[in-house]
Amino acid sequence: MTVRVADMRATPPGYFTVRWGLPEYTDWMDESLSWKEACYIGDWSFLWERRFRGPDVLRLFSDISVNSFAKFEVGQSKHVIHCNRDGKVIHEGILSRLDHEEFMLFGRGTFWADYTLRHGRYNASSEVDDWFNFQVSGPKSIYVIEKASGQSLRDVRFMHFGKIRIRGHEVLALRQGMAGELGYELQGPKAYAQDVYEAILEAGREFGIRRLGGRTVFINHLEACFPTIITDYLPAIFGDDMREYLTEFRAAMPAYAVTFNIAGSFEADDISAWYRSPVELGWAKNVKFDHDFVGRKALEEEVAKPKRTMRTLIWNEEDVIDVYASLFRGGEPYDFMDMPRDQRGFMWADKVMKEGKLVGVATSRGYSFYFRQMLSLCVIDVEHSAPGTQVTVIWGQPGRPQKQIRATVAPAPYKQDRRRTDVGSL
Repeated sequence: MTVRVADMRATPPGYFTVRWGLPEYTDWMDESLSWKEACYIGDWSFLWERRFRGPDVLRLFSDISVNSFAKFEVGQSKHVIHCNRDGKVIHEGILSRLDHEEFMLFGRGTFWADYTLRHGRYNASSEVDDWFNFQVSGPKSIYVIEKASGQSLRDVRFMHFGKIRIRGHEVLALRQGMAGELGYELQGPKAYAQDVYEAILEAGREFGIRRLGGRTVFINHLEACFPTIITDYLPAIFGDDMREYLTEFRAAMPAYAVTFNIAGSFEADDISAWYRSPVELGWAKNVKFDHDFVGRKALEEEVAKPKRTMRTLIWNEEDVIDVYASLFRGGEPYDFMDMPRDQRGFMWADKVMKEGKLVGVATSRGYSFYFRQMLSLCVIDVEHSAPGTQVTVIWGQPGRPQKQIRATVAPAPYKQDRRRTDVGSL
């Protein structure tokens, strides 16, 4: 099986941000402040979800995940990561333990887990569920949900969920916080999604709630450093060892495959150059060697001696302004920097240079209205990863005018992580 890099560059992906509803509800600057000052509600109901049942479900996920399942309570959720034999991420998602032998998986990994189940020997079954998934995130999120449900959430620990009722419907409230702030995901059957959504909006009015539109939805991932498939890496599914899986995947999800598209100044001959390991994405703490799993040997070596790590880059404002200024000069302008970020669903990857040497790859380029800075995530060589290091980002597609943009290495996450706020003191 051959996947050409040129084909990945050539396919126009269309606008992928419509899956979150409207591009803007107030405006993207106002919405981008919501999770720092009040809270937002965002709709992630497009995510795939699949329910797994049976005595071998934990063995299944142990076999395909880097995570440890030595401790996994009913009512707990885990960010599970699935890799190929080279330790590169295939998919990842959130696995919730609903009961002793019943689990719900959210995310693109549902197809990989089901594929492994169907092709292995496991005493387990799976079925597709049609659930809504609303994120309510920000410092006032707990007050909004407690008002809408009339119940306390103070005993729900981070990465655990509780059962509440909103307008008579049972809803799972998972404490997660994908904006790097106190936050919850509300989950339940789509039959009563509208009731729950309207109840949250009504309860949130006095707290300044905003609806999160597609234009700004990924700025929270950028500021809080949540690398995302297709935005920051491509799934490691294009090798010969994944031929059968990819064939089944494309047959089952034909519309999904067209969103695998690359852009930016980064170039390589093999599509695997756009793959990333959990270590490179900042998830090394999730990798546990108390069990065998696909990719263990490669990750043992990488965890022991990592070559690259995840950082934030702060792009020089004068150089960024010159990119926009080129639109008002004669000649061919630089590639446009959409605001606050690209809306078309590319994995936009740019070369990061130091003294003429490639030292990293920048992704998720976006404008933070909160920080008033152009930022990106960056997988960068460890030796150049110290905060304050000066590097250069090459902006512009191959064959187009390219701009050297000065950038400063900064920590990731860039915004203070407040997901584990002590709600008992609120």
